[in-house]
Amino acid sequence: MTQVISLLLENKPGALMRVTGLLSQRGYNIESLTVARTLDPKLSHMTIVVDVDSALRQQVIKQMNKLINVLQATDLTELPAVVRELVLVRIRTAQETRAAVLKEAEIFGGRVVDSSTEGFAIEVTGAPEKLNEFIDVMGSYGEVDVTRSGSLAIALESKKLKLQPPVPTKAGRNEKKRFSGSRRAGF
Repeated sequence: MTQVISLLLENKPGALMRVTGLLSQRGYNIESLTVARTLDPKLSHMTIVVDVDSALRQQVIKQMNKLINVLQATDLTELPAVVRELVLVRIRTAQETRAAVLKEAEIFGGRVVDSSTEGFAIEVTGAPEKLNEFIDVMGSYGEVDVTRSGSLAIALESKKLKLQPPVPTKAGRNEKKRFSGSRRAGF
């Protein structure tokens, strides 16, 4: 069963590799992955759709929340959320079917982004199931090439971010001891 995971993480080198490494080490197949900076350039938002057994979904979220650079991992699979994808379809079609292609694109909320004598390039956004239907319909009119963005998701419930205190490192403990010793010496 596919699981939709939303992650808020630090925008640092290696963060993406840690998340994907955790999934690949456990043999989970990533169906789609999108990541981009948030309004705060120090943070990124990642949406992953992964094929995970439903009994293991909570375990995956717990493991992700333990990763360095991950501030919050949330399972959006069964929560109220908006999940959207973008698809670009290039369709080669005969002149006599062009009007029908345009009408179908309009029904699906598509927008023609390029036109030539051979056909169209059309973009559509929506739920992944809707996009699958659109691709099938376009395929009935001619030869199609398809590129998809992968899923983007946002929870509809406002969830307060719960940050954990940083885990002390060995260097951090030594610094603390040094400073506490300095205070005793009267510095």
